Amino acid sequence: MPDVTLTTLQELKQKGEKIAMLTAYDATFAQAASQAGADVLLVGDSLGMVLQGHDSTLPVSVADMAYHTAAVKRGNQGALIIADLPFMAYATLEQTFANSAALMQAGAHMVKLEGAAWLAEPIRLLAERGIPVCAHLGLTPQAVNILGGYKVQGRQEAQARQLRADAMALEQAGAAMLLLECVPSELAAEITQSVKIPVIGIGAGSATDGQVLVMHDMLGLSLTGRAPKFVKNFMEGQPSIQAAMAAYVKAVKDVTFPAAEHGFSA
Repeated sequence: MPDVTLTTLQELKQKGEKIAMLTAYDATFAQAASQAGADVLLVGDSLGMVLQGHDSTLPVSVADMAYHTAAVKRGNQGALIIADLPFMAYATLEQTFANSAALMQAGAHMVKLEGAAWLAEPIRLLAERGIPVCAHLGLTPQAVNILGGYKVQGRQEAQARQLRADAMALEQAGAAMLLLECVPSELAAEITQSVKIPVIGIGAGSATDGQVLVMHDMLGLSLTGRAPKFVKNFMEGQPSIQAAMAAYVKAVKDVTFPAAEHGFSA
C-alpha cells in the first residue's frame, strides 16, 4: 500500500470514506497501529497524561514531542504522522517556526495547533513554508484553565456561531485539516459540510470525515479509571492489541463507531 498523504485524506473526504486516526507515542505501537490500517498517527501532547502521569497536557515540552515523534517515525508503516505543538510552543511567530521545524525534522508530516481564528496568520505562514497544519477547535486541552475544565464546547448559539466562523477562517488561512473535540454532533456535521478540508472528530459525532481516539482509551486503559463518554473499549472480546486496533479502524470505516451514545447534543 502506498504511504498516506494529504492528497489521500482529501480523496477519502471527497469519496465519503472515513479516516481512522489513533494516537501513538513510540515505535512499537506506531508499527502496530499503522499495520492495523490507521490512516493517521497523532503524536499527541496527551502523552503528558497517559505516559508522564500529569493531570493535564501543559507540562509537555517541544523536546518531549520531538523525541516521541522521532520514535513514531521509526516504527510507522505508511501512515501520515501529525505532531502536536505543545503549550506555549507557538506563542510568537518565531517560536512557531522554530518548533514546527523541529517536529517536522523529527518525522512529522503535519503539525497540530490548538486555538481559534487568531491562528490564521501562523497557519498561513507555516503553509507558505511547506508545513501543513491541523487546526484543533472546540475543547482545546491546553486552554483547560480558561475553559474551566474539560467541557463540551458550542452548545450555546453564540459559541456555535463562533466555531463555525473559526473553522471557515482557518480553512481560508490554509489549514490542511480540522480536528473538532467535544462539540455537539449536529454542529460538527454542519462544520464538516461547510469546509473542503478533512474534519476529524473526537466526541463530535459520526458525521465528521474521520475519528481519533487516544490509544490508551481505545485499549481500555486509564489512570483515573473513568473513561470519557466518547470512548469505546475496543480490547473487549479481542485476542490482542493488534486485533483491537484493527477493530477500531474497521468500526470507524464502517461508521459503527462512534454511535449516538458517544456523542453530545446541543
